[in-house]
Amino acid sequence: MVDRQKRHIPLLPLRGLLVFPSMVLHLDVGRAKSVQALEFAMESEAEQEILLATQKDIAIDDPSKDEIYSVGTVARIKQLLRLPNGTVRVHVEGLSRAKINHYLKNEDFYEVDISILNDEEPYKSAEVQAIMRNMLQMFEQYSKVSKKISNETVTMIKEIAEPSRLADVVSANLPLKITEKQQLLEMISVRDRLIHLIQILNNEQEVLGLEKKIGQRVKKSMEKTQKEYYLREQMKAIQKELGDREGRTGEVASIKEKIESADMPDYIYSKAIKELDRYEKMPANAAESSVLRNYLDWLIQLPWKKETEDQLDVERAEKILDEDHYGLEKVKERVLEYLAVQKLTRKLKGPILCLAGPPGVGKTSLARSIAKSLGREFVRISLGGVRDEAEIRGHRRTYVGAMPGRIIQGMKKAGSINPVFLLDEIDKMANDFRGDPSSALLEVLDPEQNNSFSDHYIEETYDLSKVMFVTTANNIGTIPGPLLDRMEIITIAGYTELEKMQIAKNYLYKKQRENHGLTGNMIRINDEALLKIIREYTREAGVRSLERQLAAISRKTARLIVLGKQKRVMITESLVEEMLGKPRFRYGLAEQEDQIGAATGLAYTTAGGDTLSIEVSLYPGKGKLTLTGKLGDVMKESAQAAFSYIRSRSEQLQIDANFHENYDIHIHVPEGATPKDGPSAGITMATALISALTGKPVKKEVGMTGEITLRGRVLPIGGLKEKSMSAHRAGLTTIIIPKDNEKDLEDVPESVKKDIKFILVSHLDEVLKYAIGEVQ
Repeated sequence: MVDRQKRHIPLLPLRGLLVFPSMVLHLDVGRAKSVQALEFAMESEAEQEILLATQKDIAIDDPSKDEIYSVGTVARIKQLLRLPNGTVRVHVEGLSRAKINHYLKNEDFYEVDISILNDEEPYKSAEVQAIMRNMLQMFEQYSKVSKKISNETVTMIKEIAEPSRLADVVSANLPLKITEKQQLLEMISVRDRLIHLIQILNNEQEVLGLEKKIGQRVKKSMEKTQKEYYLREQMKAIQKELGDREGRTGEVASIKEKIESADMPDYIYSKAIKELDRYEKMPANAAESSVLRNYLDWLIQLPWKKETEDQLDVERAEKILDEDHYGLEKVKERVLEYLAVQKLTRKLKGPILCLAGPPGVGKTSLARSIAKSLGREFVRISLGGVRDEAEIRGHRRTYVGAMPGRIIQGMKKAGSINPVFLLDEIDKMANDFRGDPSSALLEVLDPEQNNSFSDHYIEETYDLSKVMFVTTANNIGTIPGPLLDRMEIITIAGYTELEKMQIAKNYLYKKQRENHGLTGNMIRINDEALLKIIREYTREAGVRSLERQLAAISRKTARLIVLGKQKRVMITESLVEEMLGKPRFRYGLAEQEDQIGAATGLAYTTAGGDTLSIEVSLYPGKGKLTLTGKLGDVMKESAQAAFSYIRSRSEQLQIDANFHENYDIHIHVPEGATPKDGPSAGITMATALISALTGKPVKKEVGMTGEITLRGRVLPIGGLKEKSMSAHRAGLTTIIIPKDNEKDLEDVPESVKKDIKFILVSHLDEVLKYAIGEVQ
């Protein structure tokens, strides 16, 4: 019931604490308002009482009226002590429940108008007594289970006869939340309070019982874990003695999971499971154990079905190829044709392309661009110097350190079954007692066989039919015939000066500028300077040396800018010579005037086309023929054939019939340190020899190439495109070529045809007509 007598009393808000009537405890008070409320209560004429009410949120330092519960406990201050740190320690005793009616106006501390809340039921009612005994019994059981309440406390509570005080003391000793304690404090009915306590004690006992069960379960689990650990350690020791026959369960399970997810063909899956079973049963210290494990790893990591989707956009592919490379129309056309057919059929086997040409023309980078245009993975292996068949087919697993061949290694690196696979320098393979790797490549590069390629290490067939193989070679003449027959040859000749200019301006110059940290504002190079570098500092079919010269200019420019000597450098012809030194090559190798006994031939080398000056000298002797210039057997035989032809035609050529008895003849090809061979210098040697014997000069602007027979016929030669480009580079204006090479003129660039006159001949008489000036 509510005591209608109203009282004014100071309020002390409590944080995280609730005080019940009949409780005696110490409080440490530090907030200024609370300290003033205590001082006011101590100084009042009343019985030094204060209202203790709990605030709803303990985080708030200065709670408002709405943040304090409206029901609290009136307490008497029994002692107040000021501590050195400024805190006040107060000893209080709870007296009765009270309800806050309203707050009084007081700026220094909270002062409230309260009503005392008295108990509603009489203490001596039989029902209350019965509930009280039940509650005491449950509290005693709870104290035994929880072990957090001392026996002295239980004994003291048992002696309390007043139900209201008993309920409050029990409530104070239970580990309840503030909200639950506040609910008990606000209950005026003693009966309701006791029943609620019985429910709380019942719930707490159930929770404690569950905690006990969980604790026992955890203890058993820990004991089991410790037991298992001990047994495992024992098992490891036993397995070590037995050779670890049974200790691979986890590893084998992991490998099997990888095999399941590797998406293997059925026959490979069966093989892998069979080998895994062998591995599981094999002792760890067995020599074959690591071999089996490596073999399984290879089977798992190889792509068996994973395939990248081709980007069959012909226009996009053409754009990529044009961006990456200037010219090379035949190669680009072949790639675009493949794309177009693939778009229509989607089942064309991968072609085997052979990009043949001199060094530095972009064969390797072109293969990379093909992969980019198709949207495929790219993988490259170099075959230069490979002379062991096992490099291609792999080693059998019986050998120590056995591994798959380079083909299977490349497929693992690619990660898909349809990459662009570059076999670089295929013409530089060799063979010896270890086998013939070029023969091993026959299966790889045969579209009818490579769908079941067999590697000695893998032992099972592997499908290479979807791979687009691209090979590169400098000289297809050194590639064995059967291997060459399986490839589609695409010849990449050297570049003309015009093409080199475009490549330097659009690709090499920008690349080197970026590589050396330069911008377009720091360095500029004009066309005349580029042309000077191309003509006088490089002599090559490709652009590799040209790129090195541009790199040298970029380095020197970077140095000037870093030293602060110049902010912007314009590369001109004069500055090129200042940076790169004196010119290394003389532009235009054509003779300055007509020469007797000297003719200009055209040669094809691994570095592209080149001009070849052949000189003949006569002096009194007995017809001895001397050949110098590090000539090969074929070239020496061409000289002998020319010599014999001239002897047989001496009367028509108006040459002394006994010249071979009166003169020694010396034929020399300059640049004697460079090996030279081939039949195409036949007509050049014959022309130089006839010029020396007749005393008539050979026209300086004429170059020639062709094989000669004993009857003076001119036979076709190879490499016309490269030879014509070298003649153009050398400044020749007329080229004499075999009539049978007329079809090859289609391959000659228009820029070369525009400046050079091609003369088709079938007999040496026609050669002499144009080279020396009159029909013999």
